Amino acid sequence: MKNKFVIEHLTLHLHEPAVTLSGGQQQRLCIARVLPLEPEVILLDEPTSGLDPISTGKVEATIQELKERYTIVLVPHSIQQASRTGDYTAFFLQGELIEYAQGKTIFTNPKDRCTEDYITGRFG
Repeated sequence: MKNKFVIEHLTLHLHEPAVTLSGGQQQRLCIARVLPLEPEVILLDEPTSGLDPISTGKVEATIQELKERYTIVLVPHSIQQASRTGDYTAFFLQGELIEYAQGKTIFTNPKDRCTEDYITGRFG
């Protein structure tokens, strides 16, 4: 089959109502549902919000797998998740783009003081 991820996640609980799935399973199901459409970009807005660390890890592993074939735009809940999953990172402040760079660069050598303050926890 064309996409192993879709097959595994859509058929695993095919005859069960989605409400009976765990939060992490529901999130992965939502991601899997869009893949047959073959989108150029997948937008994930806080896909691990409210999930336990194990489920978060599974969703992040899914993101890592999918970003080999798709452009993923991730709006994470935490800066740590952005550093773990992002190839490129953009930092916005009140709707204004402050900095955009490769993830490793922005987290180790930010160019803007606001970005550095946010990353190091001195912001706010």
